[in-house]
Amino acid sequence: MVFDPFSEQHFNDPYDTYRRLRDEAPVYYSEKYDFYALTRHEDVAPAFKDFETFSSSRGVTLEEIQSGQHAHQPSIIWMDPPEHRRMRSLVNKVFTPRAIGKQEQVIRERITHHLAAADPDNFDVVADFSALFPVEVITTMLGVPESRRQDVRIWLELALQRPAGRSTMDKAGLQAMMDTGVLYYEIIQQRREQPADDMISALCAVEVQRDDGTATRLDDVEIAGFCTLLGAAGAETVAKLLGTAAVVFGRHPDQWQQLRADRSKIPAAVEELLRYEGPVQYDCRYTLKDVERHGVTIPAGSAVLLVGAAANRDERAFTNAEQFDINRDRTEAQNLAFGYGIHSCLGAALARSESTIALDHLLDFMPHYVVEVDKLQRVAMTSVNGYSSVPVRVVAGN
Repeated sequence: MVFDPFSEQHFNDPYDTYRRLRDEAPVYYSEKYDFYALTRHEDVAPAFKDFETFSSSRGVTLEEIQSGQHAHQPSIIWMDPPEHRRMRSLVNKVFTPRAIGKQEQVIRERITHHLAAADPDNFDVVADFSALFPVEVITTMLGVPESRRQDVRIWLELALQRPAGRSTMDKAGLQAMMDTGVLYYEIIQQRREQPADDMISALCAVEVQRDDGTATRLDDVEIAGFCTLLGAAGAETVAKLLGTAAVVFGRHPDQWQQLRADRSKIPAAVEELLRYEGPVQYDCRYTLKDVERHGVTIPAGSAVLLVGAAANRDERAFTNAEQFDINRDRTEAQNLAFGYGIHSCLGAALARSESTIALDHLLDFMPHYVVEVDKLQRVAMTSVNGYSSVPVRVVAGN
């Protein structure tokens, strides 16, 4: 029983391994990488919420925890309460439902733009569509100039890339993170001089309560950290989810036709896609105390992978968990695709909105299609699974 999250096998299809882990090794230890992994829903969901045991303060990737260094600017993703609570409440002031709702026009405009330029006879769902528009939406919200928006996506892909067998970021990835930070720093300086109607300007204006009781503005590094986090989540999640959606519905054309017949099912379909094959595979935590699960003790000071993607396929939590079903009962168990607890994804509502609108448009653009399976290309990234290329042929149908 070997679980290697940096292997070719994992990038191509981790779900058989996840099933074996749940059944045979619900608390798994990797000697190669020195981490523990939890895969059952009953273990992963509570661990996401138990920040007093499973801490984010040392990082949220294996590389960060084991090196003791963050490759990015400081951000709430690497904080525990009470610091996290203060910073989360602050960003909630600018990343509001109203602010997200205002982006619907931008979402529809960018989706329409890219589909209008696409060739239905030679269409790559990822390269021609889903990789392009989500980053434009989130960077528009942030205030990134139009000419630099795709740079954010390209740099992020470089930072996340992990060729099979490599668990750490290479020089190109480190440079990409530096370039991202420089871009946001430059925009922050401009907004301090001349505010605009965007999130960076709002972050420059808000105040946060510090540990000593004083209220101060965020500094440049803190704002850049927020931007890096939001830009990354906003660019990657929907890009990978929609590529996967095309592949999954290609295998289940009857359910694609159900969506065509009843568009009100699209939000439920998004939830099932997130559960069945969501982009984020796992989050890493650092144990602050000994933890015992299933007769195994995880020592304090250990790196633990909370494998949400495995928990979302746990037959102990979901009926017929290994089956894709857009009509599934959503009340059975918590969907962990966007995390759970205090570190649940800030951009989840935006990602759901983008995915719902995009599927609605794709149903019209490719009402009947065939995936060119032999041309599919998987990504090799840390904690993220999905496709870099999903070529399809739009075919005639009723």
